[in-house]
Amino acid sequence: MKKLFIIFFLFPLFVHAQLSPQNAGTDLEALAENIVNQCADIQTDEIVFINGNARDIELLENIAVNVRKNGAFPMLTVSSDRLTRKMFTEVPEKYDTQYPKLNMEVVKMITTQINVTSSDTPGLLADIPPERFAVRNKAQKPVNDLYRESSIKSVQLGNGLYPTKNRAEQFEVPVDQLAKMFWDGINMDYNQLTTIGEKLSKKLTAGNTLNITHDNGTNLSVKVTDCKPLISDGKVSADKPGSAGRAVYLPAGEVFFAPVPGTANGTLVLDHFRFRGQSIEGLKLVFKDGKLTSMSANSDIAVLKEYYDAQDNLLAEFSLIDFGINPKITVPKGSKLYSYVPAGTITLGIGNNFWANGDNNSNAGIQFHLTGSTVTIDNTAIINEGKLIN
Repeated sequence: MKKLFIIFFLFPLFVHAQLSPQNAGTDLEALAENIVNQCADIQTDEIVFINGNARDIELLENIAVNVRKNGAFPMLTVSSDRLTRKMFTEVPEKYDTQYPKLNMEVVKMITTQINVTSSDTPGLLADIPPERFAVRNKAQKPVNDLYRESSIKSVQLGNGLYPTKNRAEQFEVPVDQLAKMFWDGINMDYNQLTTIGEKLSKKLTAGNTLNITHDNGTNLSVKVTDCKPLISDGKVSADKPGSAGRAVYLPAGEVFFAPVPGTANGTLVLDHFRFRGQSIEGLKLVFKDGKLTSMSANSDIAVLKEYYDAQDNLLAEFSLIDFGINPKITVPKGSKLYSYVPAGTITLGIGNNFWANGDNNSNAGIQFHLTGSTVTIDNTAIINEGKLIN
């Protein structure tokens, strides 16, 4: 699941580190000020949970200081891939079902959470049995439900694009190019994103049937009648409904919503798809009456199939449509960069869609990024061969 970044491990870790080299030229103080004041709109007396990787301790500290400068109270925790992995490999499986007492208390206490992407290792948990994720996700459900009912604001820096060496290698993009793309996307004019998002939202709300086609064999239709698109433009706003309206994802630039349940029919083909650190080539997903009925691929699909089979039945439901609208982020030709935010990308999801104000309550969710497609709403083009039509 992408968006609802509930904190799973709350263990303070005191370290000394410097920002990763690829981000060394970034004005960390200005970034922290922007996150605290513009994106999160932190007010006096708020309690703000801040979490991130040890590599970014300077940025995390700057965020905490700026929170306190506003008269709010920061609570900073630092994690690492080593810690995440040990939570599976060394913590006995019998505790997977344990009631999430600490997380429940934290959600009751905080008013805002700010998260800087922590994971840096593709396939970090690829060898962990998928059943353990299913059990832990189920145990975490009370936290997710409480979070959804709360008024907690959230800011997530990364959005699947945080420029680390490992991620650049995974995308087959030079790390300096990925870093430039990332920070250009962060420094985007958020008012421009709002304008682009509003134009697209009007087209979507005026239509009934969305059609997605691609030269790779994708041919999928779904009803979007009375959909309620949300615009991720880098700003928290009281005008945006539900927990999704209180969330900011950076780099920003998405319009997303839950389609009409039970209406997706056709085939989605992904030339490249990565799951739990493994590449799947030529993934083919077939939907009928809103349900995923089959999956196949040109390469080994076991890692996806085993995970899917270990989850609840609600994961089969086609539940999400997400349009990328950020013109500052593009997919380099020949790369395997897949993300939510590049203008002209469409992301389709199955399973839990609470983060999009949907009603699918699955314990899991999976999203699939498609570039180069043509998308129409009632025969009016929205995307033409991967180009967003403004």
